[in-house]
Amino acid sequence: MGKLKLHWQMLIAIVAAILVGLLAGQESALLGIRLYDLFGFVGTLFLNALKMIIVPLVMSSIIVGIAGLGGSENLGRLSAKTLGFYMSTSLLSITVGLLLVNLLTPGIVDGEAAGSRLNLSEPQAVEEQLSRVDGRGAGDITAVFLRMVPPNIVKAAADGQMLGLIFFSLLFGVFMTRITREHSQTMLSFWNGVYETMMQVTLFIMKFAPLGVFGLVAKTVAATGFDAFQPLLVFFITVALGLAIHVFITLSLILRAAGIHPVRHYRAMLPAMLTAFSTASSSGTLPVTIECVEKNAGVSNRTSSFVLPLGATINMDGTALYECVAAMFIAQAYGLELSFATQFVIVLVALLTSIGVAGIPAASLVAITVILGVIGLPLEGIGMLLVTDRILDMMRTAANVFSDSCCAVVIARSEGEDNVLSG
Repeated sequence: MGKLKLHWQMLIAIVAAILVGLLAGQESALLGIRLYDLFGFVGTLFLNALKMIIVPLVMSSIIVGIAGLGGSENLGRLSAKTLGFYMSTSLLSITVGLLLVNLLTPGIVDGEAAGSRLNLSEPQAVEEQLSRVDGRGAGDITAVFLRMVPPNIVKAAADGQMLGLIFFSLLFGVFMTRITREHSQTMLSFWNGVYETMMQVTLFIMKFAPLGVFGLVAKTVAATGFDAFQPLLVFFITVALGLAIHVFITLSLILRAAGIHPVRHYRAMLPAMLTAFSTASSSGTLPVTIECVEKNAGVSNRTSSFVLPLGATINMDGTALYECVAAMFIAQAYGLELSFATQFVIVLVALLTSIGVAGIPAASLVAITVILGVIGLPLEGIGMLLVTDRILDMMRTAANVFSDSCCAVVIARSEGEDNVLSG
């Protein structure tokens, strides 16, 4: 295994995890230890290791990147390009999802609403999930902007509030260049050292990625098998097809238009996409994404250190598509016909909420609750999504991460970086 490239090791680990997970189930034991618990231990240990390095890596990469931009004019230009790309691709992904859900109508079976035919999760499981999003509403969108300025940056870092951490790091990087040259050089040398150290730590952790991926996927398969897909097969296919169209057609055309070879970029980003799929966390995958974009795709640290941490927080193409399809699916299952105006509201709210969704597993449930509340759909409809949520969460996270990487290479080309993958 050590002689194989990382992405091949991870692919083998995923296939092995599926087979072992199906065979083991949740009750098989080895030496008195349940294999299911062992899978969970290995997977959680790997995921914790990735999360452990997020704060110092994000802070150091942004500060070093901002300091390297050379002035507020460059920062403003890069910010405008990045935000414009992220908003545009998110809107395109939502549009794809809306078209597919109207075409395939997963919530309608034989011309009738499918609500009575769906195999809902156990009431206790539904209640547990709903308790996480209870009391949320459209007003939570404003909380996204409040989180940008946390009252305690140390607490924000400890709680994983990436938006506040990124904003603070941006301010620190900008004003670090405005102090005396002696002090700014000292600070820059320090943060460069932190960044280089964290990249070495990342490389060390990634050596154990196949084991971590095996544990995460095996646990999921052991718990759900493939029976979980049967009641919501059309919904699952609708979301999966939408994500595939966005990743392999929409983003591919954008890469081609920017003069970047799509196939070469897919190959360069494969380790990051597999990590995103297995962890279902954009933030947790960030160290791997940075490594792939810089080492495999040839993007400078100057660009990647700004674009990627920001993308891991606000760019959620796959999540936005899922939110739109889920809301429409629930409406169809309850037999509600939504007007064009209401569907437009879904698109708008999905776009806004996807910006503030944290890059962690199952965070989109909060966003879906906001959408359901805005358009007046029953909150209990979320229960129908729990059956396939974990697998689809893994898929849409991979789409989110790939979109982040596309933004990095496209902006790098626009900034005149010649060593980026060319078409």
